[in-house]
Amino acid sequence: MSTELTGAEITVRCLQKEGVDYLFGYPGGAVLYIYDELFKQDKVKHVLVRHEQAAVHAADGYARSSNKVGVALVTSGPGVTNAVTGIATAYMDSVPLVIISGQVPTYAIGLDAFQEVDTVGITRPCVKHNFLVKDITELAGTIKKAFYIAATGRPGPVLVDIPKDVSQQKTAFSYPESVSMRSYNPVTRGHSGQIKKAVQLMLGARRPMIYTGGGVILSDAAARLADLVRMLGFPCTNTLMGLGGYPATDKQFVGMLGMHGTYEANMAMQHCDVLIAVGARFDDRVIGNPKHFFNEDRKIIHIDIDPSSISKRVKVDVPIVGSVPDVLDDLIKLLKISREKPDRTAIDAWWTQIDSWRARDCLKYDRASPIIKPQMVIEKLYAVTRGNAFITSDVGQHQMWAAQFYKFDMPRRWINSGGLGTMGFGLPAAMGVQFANPKGAVACVTGEASIQMCIQELSTCKQYNLPLKIVNLNNRYMGMVRQWQEYFHGNRYAESYMDALPDFVKLAESYGHVGMKIEQPGDVEGALKEAFKLKDRLVFMDFITDQTENVFPMVPGGKGLSEMILV
Repeated sequence: MSTELTGAEITVRCLQKEGVDYLFGYPGGAVLYIYDELFKQDKVKHVLVRHEQAAVHAADGYARSSNKVGVALVTSGPGVTNAVTGIATAYMDSVPLVIISGQVPTYAIGLDAFQEVDTVGITRPCVKHNFLVKDITELAGTIKKAFYIAATGRPGPVLVDIPKDVSQQKTAFSYPESVSMRSYNPVTRGHSGQIKKAVQLMLGARRPMIYTGGGVILSDAAARLADLVRMLGFPCTNTLMGLGGYPATDKQFVGMLGMHGTYEANMAMQHCDVLIAVGARFDDRVIGNPKHFFNEDRKIIHIDIDPSSISKRVKVDVPIVGSVPDVLDDLIKLLKISREKPDRTAIDAWWTQIDSWRARDCLKYDRASPIIKPQMVIEKLYAVTRGNAFITSDVGQHQMWAAQFYKFDMPRRWINSGGLGTMGFGLPAAMGVQFANPKGAVACVTGEASIQMCIQELSTCKQYNLPLKIVNLNNRYMGMVRQWQEYFHGNRYAESYMDALPDFVKLAESYGHVGMKIEQPGDVEGALKEAFKLKDRLVFMDFITDQTENVFPMVPGGKGLSEMILV
């Protein structure tokens, strides 16, 4: 006869069965029985954050950098509502998470009990799926389903809401070995006929373009993508979420595309005759106005695991639903055995055109400036770390400069909030990355506005001795807001200036960390080198940068890819 366990014990046993190493959370009344069981074991290590939003961001950074499911634990009411921003961030970027939330006892649900919210209702729009477990006999199976749903198909966050009385009740425990769900069977193999059509289009292309997104990273398809790109000799661009999916230092890489993408990437995207979209979703920040995008006649091949993403914003000619690595494997096999080959004369002429766009040097900036230019800080960060660091960012100008000037050659090294654009993401995400990669160099590129959103996590970093390097590009403005106000709101800087900033050096020191203030361009490289030599300390580097610097190129909202502002 199997031993009966409480719901709290079952929850912890399930985490152990799933091989969860780290759990990011914050205790409260509705989850105290679960916390009591965590206290009694040491297989699942709990990381105590200082805010529930940070718990989910940390689990998110852990997942993105490790290809494991990130796990967070929060209490009911304000605990789970604080977590919603992190859940929505992961949902927009398709990050596999399991969030376990406490709930008031089942008999009190719907009675406005203390710290009660409708967790399932609140989170439904921003999760892949969620569960409210009212029957303890269904708890283990539900948690198994949660991990399966989170990690398969198009990944995403799954929430399991556990009422307090369910965590107290007892039942026999057995953990399912596998999951079978009639309503959920993601397709992995692409349709062979569609793959053959794609190959014919690719071989006949004269101005081809390979456009890849976060799906390449999430499915670990970077190596296969590189094989395909090099075999064909086609240009390749990455979205913000896809950086590292193809090596940025490779000659066939034309840079990031989109609102702040390179001139050459955007022009090639706009003027290609065959576009191969791989694990990307044609979002508004990538192609601008769809009507402008279709001013040019082109054929589009779209590979994605999620059928709902195909022809959602842009009608495509050859849809292929399937796992990115599986579809790329099939494409490569057919290309290898095909007697036809791409028209090298046409492809060479296309590269000549792209090189002429490259010659515009769209990322140039004043390298002789007596004031620190933010672009220079990122270039020096890349040089000092030799491109091998894990880089997290918050959201704004600093995020775009990091994407433009740090050359990501490997996947899962660039961790940022792309879809939701969440200020406050960078520091807690960096914590999760450091836990997943304890020997890796981890830097958080942030701004003085974003860093204050979750700055309390400096306390968590001290408790767990996380040697993060914080690169604060401090221009005393909410920089991207100011840039838009300059261009589209008549220089009316409504509430975008930070008028009462802390002394970040003293603030970092008050948490027990190392603080540096850097004000001269000649001191930038030395400060970065000194910081990264301190391998066992968190170093907060406050770089005082040019307040007037803007991110270029820039595609204004509602405009097309070729309507870029370059200076």
